[in-house]
Amino acid sequence: MLATVMYVTLYVTDQDRALRFYTEQLGLEKRIDFPAPGGRFLTVGAPGSPVEIVLWALTAAAGRPVEVGPSGAPGPVILESDDLRADFEVFCERGVVFDADEPEEYGFGLRIEAVDPDGNRISLRERGRAGRGDG
Repeated sequence: MLATVMYVTLYVTDQDRALRFYTEQLGLEKRIDFPAPGGRFLTVGAPGSPVEIVLWALTAAAGRPVEVGPSGAPGPVILESDDLRADFEVFCERGVVFDADEPEEYGFGLRIEAVDPDGNRISLRERGRAGRGDG
């Protein structure tokens, strides 16, 4: 039986730049930084979460297919916030560029999207009552 999601992979062109974006701008923590023979294995994650995002060098993925969504970019990584409006203000101060002027309400709470330096879409969400199963 499956127990949890372990890793989600994002392809990046510059692992150090991606690491700065995800740690210094979005506030994730660096988990693993291992110089493997097949390419540097670098992960980040939200404090307290077991899921890690692999920041995999695009050159290390050369020759392997990369699945993309209808927009031409992989689907977004969705990160959950317990106070999206407050986090949005902090992220704006840190230079994160968003697709809207403020988070918007939708059927399951609040949401807004950003793009990392390599064009990977980052969707930030805060669950509302419906998203928690509260009715």
